[in-house]
Amino acid sequence: MSARRTIATLCAAALVGVTASACTTDALTPSGAADPSAVSTSPTREPVTITTNVERRDVAVDTVLSVSAVGGTLDEVTVTSDGGDLSGDLDASGTWQASSLLEPGTTYVVKTVATTDDGEEQRDRSRFSTADLSLDEQTFASISPLQGETVGVGMPVIVTFDVPVTDHAAMEQHMTVTSTPAQRGSWHWLSDYEVHWRPATYWQAGTDVAVDLDVNSVPAGNGVFGQEDRHVDFHIGDAHIYKVNAQTHQMQVYSNGELLRTIPITTGKEGFTTRSGVKVIIEKFRHRHMNSETVGIPVDSSDGYDLDDVEYAMRLTWSGEFIHAAPWSVSSQGYANVSHGCTGMSDANAAWLYALSIRGDVVEYTGTDRPMTLTNGYGDWNESFADWKAGSAL
Repeated sequence: MSARRTIATLCAAALVGVTASACTTDALTPSGAADPSAVSTSPTREPVTITTNVERRDVAVDTVLSVSAVGGTLDEVTVTSDGGDLSGDLDASGTWQASSLLEPGTTYVVKTVATTDDGEEQRDRSRFSTADLSLDEQTFASISPLQGETVGVGMPVIVTFDVPVTDHAAMEQHMTVTSTPAQRGSWHWLSDYEVHWRPATYWQAGTDVAVDLDVNSVPAGNGVFGQEDRHVDFHIGDAHIYKVNAQTHQMQVYSNGELLRTIPITTGKEGFTTRSGVKVIIEKFRHRHMNSETVGIPVDSSDGYDLDDVEYAMRLTWSGEFIHAAPWSVSSQGYANVSHGCTGMSDANAAWLYALSIRGDVVEYTGTDRPMTLTNGYGDWNESFADWKAGSAL
């Protein structure tokens, strides 16, 4: 074999080796390139979509916030603001709903924890703000009796509003009175500013009463909303019921059904007749200045008076009827009616009765043809319970 053939044969053999080598994948893969067999085939994780029922700003305060999740499970919701946290609960469908309404002019931060369909935890955060309200667009409720007060068996629950409530039903749905022992009763609207609750009959002595006004941000009508929830607990004392007969000029004082004393009294003379009906002690004054001009009688007239220091005075009507000491009329007490409408008695009897009495005690008057009215004091008991219930908005 010639030297040239030998060289050609060797080159051909070398070329065959190179061709065989080129059939493998590794020989053609650039340095650092990914191995196609190593690429993951698992699906991309889909995030949970968190939704709320509010826009970002100017949310109405009577909105009940709800939060829900799509594409996963809602596990936890926290809603905070500078004015306090907003509590709520998850329902069976997995939707979170707030347990109270919103505060005006407030920014809320909503934080959620959810679980995706493939078991991954997801945390989200959003915020929204509520529309602001002026004081004229909010109504604040005051409650009587006061927290912890002990009152008589005739004391109604009295709620007054500083801005008128025209949607009585909406507010009343969020106002409750509960008692131990339980006693049925009803609200009665006296005006857009005032609503009372009383039981069907006088309270049972020793009753504990709780008043709950969950009216914050509740629509009150005409673009007005409730301002702040209120809660008051009070107690009913002994059953003091005083029976006044203007014809016999006597007052019988009962406590828990027992007659304690019969007191000679005088009531209103002709032209100043004392009202008959059920009255309730509104307030007490150890000393009281009484001037006839406050009830429309000129001081310098024959029926005028200006008394600096009337003792043991207890108000029964807004129009000026009191129980009080009247030492100037002792000779008429038990015999004649000589007052300007008040119930007068001796100093000793007035002091004794004053010490016994508390706000809410009942004074039942008979013997005159002038009736007590519903709104002249706490006149709630001068309507039958059926008529009283008719004054409810529900």
